[in-house]
Amino acid sequence: MQKNKIYIFILLIAIGVSSCSEYQKVLNKGTVEKQYEMATELYESQKYNKAIQLFEKITPSYRGKPQMERIQYMIAQAHYNTKQYTLAAYYFDKFVKNYPKSSKIEEGAYLSAHSYYLASPLFSLDQKDTYEAITAMQNFIFKYPNSPNIADANKYVKELTGKLEKKSFEIAKQYYHTKDYIAAIVAFDNLISDYLGTTFKEEALYFKFKSAYELAIKSYFTKKEERLNDAVKMHERLKRSFSNSKYLEETKELLTNVKEELNSLTTLKTQTNGL
Repeated sequence: MQKNKIYIFILLIAIGVSSCSEYQKVLNKGTVEKQYEMATELYESQKYNKAIQLFEKITPSYRGKPQMERIQYMIAQAHYNTKQYTLAAYYFDKFVKNYPKSSKIEEGAYLSAHSYYLASPLFSLDQKDTYEAITAMQNFIFKYPNSPNIADANKYVKELTGKLEKKSFEIAKQYYHTKDYIAAIVAFDNLISDYLGTTFKEEALYFKFKSAYELAIKSYFTKKEERLNDAVKMHERLKRSFSNSKYLEETKELLTNVKEELNSLTTLKTQTNGL
């Protein structure tokens, strides 16, 4: 019994070595037709990395020929199946542009968008792929409104947009924490205007008021009154937009400080004008 297992193991190794040497032989010295045949067989048996190597080698020979449509689609799908999503998006894009009359055009357009979606990184990293994913998904939704993938596409757009909102919010909050209050106010404004209905609006208005408060309190005399009044307006907007906000109790105390500062400035102006 043990001997049989050893023989089977040796046989499997021999088959593997033979298969590998056959692949190398076709890859390096096989005819274009043989390379195409083996690439297709490897693709269908889900040996995608080897298939990709062969497909890339034969691409120049098949450019402009009927087989190229199938080759280009398989290259894109192989990259997708091996989780090389940036490359998959690139090749699906090429497929969609080169073969607009293909029976797989809708599927290719969706997989291109989905590849960008899967390539989208954490919100804290560069969001180039996220922007491209949103554009690709929106283009797909516009072009194929009756696609069975529409529900997923809309869900992905919402998720990707949320990621951009999160990044925008965290950048603005970082300005606040580093005491760059002017930049923080601008960044929170941009967040609210760029993403209407954002889930971060309440917190953004809170931090915007806090930024305005800190900026006003620490301002020189010449700019203090204007900035104190700006802080009052920002608090009014927070209260108007979120009348039951959990932040109002804290901001009410800060608003009292702002008004006391404004009263002090008014008193000082009156005394100065009376001299």
